[in-house]
Amino acid sequence: MPISLRYVVLRLLQIVPTFLLIMVVMFVLVRLLPGDPTSALLGERATDEAVARINAQYGLDKPILVQFGVFLASFFRGDLGDSIVDKTPVLGLILSRLPVTLFLTALAALLSVVMAVPLAFVAALRHGSGTDSAIRAGFQVGLSTPVFYLGILLLTLFAAHLHWFPVGGYGEHFGDKLYHLFLPALTLALSLSAVLMRNLRNSIVEVLEAEYVDFARAKGLKARVVLGKHVLRNAVIPTVTLLGLNIGTLFGGAVITETVFAVPGAGRLMIGAIFGRDYPVILGLTLALALLVSLVFLVTDLVQAALDPRVSA
Repeated sequence: MPISLRYVVLRLLQIVPTFLLIMVVMFVLVRLLPGDPTSALLGERATDEAVARINAQYGLDKPILVQFGVFLASFFRGDLGDSIVDKTPVLGLILSRLPVTLFLTALAALLSVVMAVPLAFVAALRHGSGTDSAIRAGFQVGLSTPVFYLGILLLTLFAAHLHWFPVGGYGEHFGDKLYHLFLPALTLALSLSAVLMRNLRNSIVEVLEAEYVDFARAKGLKARVVLGKHVLRNAVIPTVTLLGLNIGTLFGGAVITETVFAVPGAGRLMIGAIFGRDYPVILGLTLALALLVSLVFLVTDLVQAALDPRVSA
């Protein structure tokens, strides 16, 4: 059953108020950060006169409602302003750094699926056995270890000691980028794969005990057909939803991982902008990531509706 156009339009319209709410909240929260960009920019040279001049230059001396109105007008013109620290357009900075983070998160999501799906099947088909317990225990280690600590361990072992991977950077061509981002992506994927594996394993175990699966077996269908057509299709629905919901977590983890592995992505740019109180960059990056996460949620809902037509009914 095809997804209805009405369902797609409604999901798209839901993004608009969410995005506007995030814009308002982040605009206020950014300005509540301790310190101010002028002091961070001038450092020891931050005299009262210099601070007043810079604040007037960037409109930071105006009431917050006036500042938000100016930002909103510029936003709808496609202008996110200039970085206070780098003196370059924020949109250009985001477009130069965001593809790195997208590549990293996409690779992490792919690795997590590759690790989780086959092992979830093995654990579910051997439910209650030693193999099942060993798989769950192994994934639990990745789930319970903090991302920054796991990244440091992988960096120390595979890059600093064994020299199998570079200690940082991004690379030039596709293969080189894949080589540089493998360890950071693996760091993000280990915790996500544990969540996906446990969810998919439990779903498979539940579906295997369903009556329609027993009926399919009684009809004499091959085990491969039963698992692929009846078990996997129904068991994967909650896992797809969970994967989509955790994409936002991957973006958040990328902020830490890019810092540990010196990856020149949007996460590392965000850290520098926060320390420098670079309001336009912080706000621009937050809105870009919020829009990406909203689009991922939309795609997740569409995939879920395609797998289960009742969702879009």
